[in-house]
Order: sequence, then structure tokens, then C-alpha cells
Amino acid sequence: MRGVSTIELASGGSQTFSVKAVGRPEGGGLATAAAVAGALATATLTAGAWLLAVRNGDTNPLTGNHGPDLIVPVGITAVGAVVVARRRWNPLGWLLLLSGVVDALRSASGEYAVRGLSAPGTLPAVDWAAWLTNWLLGVIFPAGTLLFIFLLFPTGRLLSRRWRPVAVAAVTLTVFTTFVSIVSPTSTTLQSHALPAPNPLAIAGFPLTEDDAGWVWPAGILLLLVAAASPLIRYRRADGEERQQIKWFAFAVLATVVLIIATLPVSAGLPAGEASVLFNLVIIAGIGFALPAAIGLAILKYRLYGIDVVIGRTLVYGSLAVLITGVYVGIAVGVGELVGSGGKPNLGLSILATAIVAIGFQPARERLQRIANRLVYGRRATPYQVLSKFSSQVAGSYAADDVLPRMARVLHEGTGAESTAVWLRAGSVLHPAASWPDSALTALPRDVAVNGVLPDLGGATRAVEVRHQGELLGALTVVKRRGEALTPVEEKLVDDLAHQAGLVLKNVGLTADLQRRLEELRQSRQRLVSAQDQERRRLERNLHDGAQQTLVALKVKLGLADMLMAKDPEKAKQTIAQLKADTDEALETLRDLARGIYPPLLAEKGLAAALESQARKATLPVRVDAGGIGRYPQEVEATVYFCVLEALQNVQRYADATSASVRLRGSDGELRFEVADDGRGFDVESAKSGAGLSNMRDRVDALDGDFAIVSAPKQGARVIGRLPLLAPARAG
Repeated sequence: MRGVSTIELASGGSQTFSVKAVGRPEGGGLATAAAVAGALATATLTAGAWLLAVRNGDTNPLTGNHGPDLIVPVGITAVGAVVVARRRWNPLGWLLLLSGVVDALRSASGEYAVRGLSAPGTLPAVDWAAWLTNWLLGVIFPAGTLLFIFLLFPTGRLLSRRWRPVAVAAVTLTVFTTFVSIVSPTSTTLQSHALPAPNPLAIAGFPLTEDDAGWVWPAGILLLLVAAASPLIRYRRADGEERQQIKWFAFAVLATVVLIIATLPVSAGLPAGEASVLFNLVIIAGIGFALPAAIGLAILKYRLYGIDVVIGRTLVYGSLAVLITGVYVGIAVGVGELVGSGGKPNLGLSILATAIVAIGFQPARERLQRIANRLVYGRRATPYQVLSKFSSQVAGSYAADDVLPRMARVLHEGTGAESTAVWLRAGSVLHPAASWPDSALTALPRDVAVNGVLPDLGGATRAVEVRHQGELLGALTVVKRRGEALTPVEEKLVDDLAHQAGLVLKNVGLTADLQRRLEELRQSRQRLVSAQDQERRRLERNLHDGAQQTLVALKVKLGLADMLMAKDPEKAKQTIAQLKADTDEALETLRDLARGIYPPLLAEKGLAAALESQARKATLPVRVDAGGIGRYPQEVEATVYFCVLEALQNVQRYADATSASVRLRGSDGELRFEVADDGRGFDVESAKSGAGLSNMRDRVDALDGDFAIVSAPKQGARVIGRLPLLAPARAG
């Protein structure tokens, strides 16, 4: 129903079984409101529970067995509220929010019931508070929301349909135990205070009691352990982002378990009150804050924090602390006992232990770092293996879209970097051509200007030039995880790989350039064929609408003159005179058509005369400078002639110019032409090339010439062409 935000257990077809948030689809207002309401409710209930605990005689609630109940819900609800507000589609946020609110309600109702049962008649509805406390725990633990957090983390969906029976069993077990606790005729009991209270909803004669369902909790614990295996299986199957998310959760669970285990021997030597406080603080820090925070970070911010670095540093420095302590104690105490110091401090042994620790610290740290890296990131290939693998792959791979990603991947495997990239040079800029992982490519800048020295390439830890015969072809970049640097072996690997990559990038560049030229040639030929078809259709229309109609009219008038010869000779003479004029018009029409195909003046007198004739017909002053121009092959003269005409037509139509000039020069086995104007000009880079410019470029390219346009806003424009002379000039 629109406008209602609920939490429902749903079966998503044959593939999913999940807890999902259902709310107003067009926005997150209701989700945010629910998050705020849950946080406020937990804060209020926790504050009330704390005050009641103090009134019940717990001057320091942290010393009681129920101490964590008063604080843990705050951390769980806070993280759940943030996740719900930011990722309302993820059911994990709703599970955390529900768990925190329910746990806070259980703590508050329990303290309320203790207060009322300890002083009968002072508070109303005490039985109801005790009854509520008795069954709310089953909603969270062991087969409640906690189990579903294990099952659904981090995607919000079950790992596969095979896990549906676990989810169904957990729901069934929770519903069963909750129902039995709600209606059991036996009295409810507040375990922490051994205060019995009657069940206000007891059903007389109900066949089951809570004692009869004693098997439920072991079954719930078993289901919880099975569900805890789901993240481990996900980790083995996942890669990339999901694996990073699971690492956050696994690290928080591991740290919490280690802290609890480490606390047990420490608390054993403390007074009961202090031991209780210490143990409760560990529970609060781990379950109340570390685990929910890890879930929240994994869902919201896993891209911003390097959990691998956190785990690696924890392993390294934790191991160093144990190692240093063991060495120091072994020398200062163990050796002291052997030499008979009687347990007294020995300055000499202390100095010796300190010296040994100082000398062995760096080698030990490096060794432990390698071990931690292997545990966290897996076994990496040696530089020799990386280079051998790269050489064998390149030998069977020639396509740029295959060899460059392989190069980035083997570089990543050899250095254990967070990401690697291969950059290609195009003119005066470098652009990323491949990366590993592939998702890192989108975060890199597209074009980076290079002026002899490599600039900053996406914040790389190390960037190495790739050259071939002194020519800069590209670069290799490595981005290490935060807090890590390249080792000397990895530095050498990057340098050696860059040396091998020179020839590869050269071939890739040549292949890409050849493909580009082939594509340009294909498009040019398509445009030429299209232009020829259009020209044929134009000639057909002109012949049909011009010369053909004139000839048809001549035929009609000839028939009319033949009829008038006998009836009206005078009128027949007038008709014959008109026929002469019409014949002259037909001849002129045919001459115009012939000029469009190949101008007669160009064939007879050459470029200078033909272009000067066209310049006189222009709508603005055009100066033709053709000094020293002779005769050239027909295809060369035709190309120059039509390119100049097209350029002059563009000047007259679009340039808003007051004058133009045509300059022709022939020397060194080539013919050059230039058409310049003083018009408004344009930005060559951003301007779209029209059909006229494309036709000119195609004509020049067909003769292996060069064509360029030089222009800028308010600075006029120049059309420049160069044609090689493939045949000797003809005499004029």
C-alpha cells in the first residue's frame, strides 16, 4: 500500500528468500522517517532502562550480567538507521534497526518489571512487562534477526535457493518458540533477578511449556552456526566489491572473538566487579559497535576504505608486539633466571634484549609483511613468472583490445597493486587504454597532456614511461593500497615490463593507425560513390528538365513551321527565326552541362584561365594569383579546379567576407593551392564538417595529397591543399 513502510519476509521466486523493505517507491521519505523514529525510540528506551537499573540498585549497570543490554542496542540501531536512510532497498539496514529497537524494548521492559516486582504495587502492568521481556529475546537470537544478517550479508539476498530451508527453519523455530513463550501457562521469569511473574496471556491447559521446548535453543544455535557459514562461502565465490564487503564483516567478527577470548584470562585475575566491567566493555565494543559498524561500512563506504590494509597492518603489528614481548621476556627474564639474578631487573640483559629487538625489528617486519600479504591477498607470482607469462601471452595475441588488458593484469598480479593501467600516447596527450580491474578505467582521466615528462596519471604510486627507439609511446601505472609502497623487486618488475612493452605498444599503435586509415578510406570511398550517384542523378535531372525540354519544343516548332510554309509563309519565317534562337539556347544549356562535367575552358587553357573566369562570376572580389603555373595531368587540374570552386562557394554562402584570394604554386614535384578570405572564420576543432569540405578532402585523398583548413573566429579562413605530380606536365 502506498505510503506505508513495512518489513516483510518474502520469497523472491525460485531464486531468492529475503527480508526486504517495502515503502513508497518514489522516494526515501518514509524510510528516513522510520530510521529517525527507530533511533529515537531506542535512545528513549535505553535511557529509561539505565535510569531504572540505577533505581533497582545497580549503581554501575556495567557490572551486572545485563550491562551490555543497556548499551548494545544504541550502536545497532544507530547503524541500522543510517543504512535504512541511505540504502532503504537493502534489508540488512531494516534488520539492524529492528534488532536494536526490539533489544532496547526488552531491556527497558525487563528493568521496569524488576522495579515493579521488587516493590509490589508501585508500578502498573508489571506482569505485562515481564511477559514482554520473556519472549522478545527470541526475535533476535539465536534464530531471529541475527541469523538473517548472516544469511543475507552483504547483498540482501540469499546465496542460492539451497539456503531457503535454513531460512524457513529459522522462521518456523522463531515463531514456535515465541508463541510458546507468549501463551505458556507457567510463570515468566526474569533470569537475571530470579523474579517470577504470572503470564497474563496464559492459555489454561496448553500442552507445552517453556521447559518442554528446551531443545529449541540448541536447535537455534545450530541453525545460527550453519547460517554463519554463508559469508564464508560467499567470500570464496565472490570477487571485487563483494569480497571487500565480506572482509569488513569477517574482520569485525574475528576481532570481536579474539578480544573476548583474550579477555577471559585477563579477567580471571581481577576482582569480580572489575572483571565484569572489562568483559562487558569488550561485548559492547564488539557486538554493539564493531559488528554493526563493519556492516554499515561494507554497505555504504566499502570503496573508500582499504580493509585489506587494516587486516594486514593488524596481523603485522600484532605479530610484532607478540614477538618483541616474547624476545624481551625470554632474554630479560628467562636468561636472568639461568644466570641467577633472582628475579631482579638486570640492566645488562635489558640492554641486550633491546639491542636484539632493534636489530631484528626491520627484518622481522618485512618477513611478517610478506606473510600477511600472502594471507590477505593470496600468493603472488614472482617477477620471472610474470614476465614469462606476459611474453607467452603476447606471442599469441595481437589485438589491442586483448593484449593491453593482459598487460595490465599481469602487472597487477606481479605487484599485488590495488589497480594497474596501461596508457597510450596520441599526439601530445596520454589516455588510458586498459586497466585491471576493469572498473578502475572509469576513474582515470581521459586525456592528460604530456610535454616530455610524465605528468600525474590518476594519482599513481608509480608511473613508468614506455619507449621504443627513443619515442614515447605510453606509460604503465601502479596504484598500491593505502599505506603500502612498491618493494625493490616490484620496482624492478615494473621497469622490466615497461621495457618489454615498448615493442608491443609500437605494434598496437601501428595496428590502430592502420585500422583508422582503413576506416577513413572505406568512408571516403563510400562518400565518393555517393557523390558520383548524386552527380549522375543531377545530370539526369538537368538533361530531362533543360536540354530535353528545349529539344522537344524545337521539334514542335519545326512541325508548326512546316504547316505554316503553305498557309502563311511570313509567319513561318518568324517561327524559323525563333527556332534559331531556341537552338542557340539549347546549345548553351548543353555547354553548361559540359562545363559541370569537365569545363572546356579548363581543358583548353588550363587552371589559371578557368579559375579567373569563375572569379569574375563571383559575388565578391576574388583575386587569382597563378604565377608560374603550367599544365598538369587532367585529374590533378580537375581536383584543384573543383576544390577551389567549392571553397569559393562556401566563402560566398557562409563567410560574410568582403574579398577572397586564390593562390596556386607548382614546385618540387607537387602542386599547391590555397583559398583565403577575410570573413568571420570559425573554430576548426568544434565545427562540423559539411558535405563540401568532405568532398574536397576526398578528392585530394584520392590522389594521395594533403588537405587542411586553418581558421579561427574573426580571423578568416584558409583552405590549403597539396597534390603530388604523378605524371609529367603537358605543354600549354
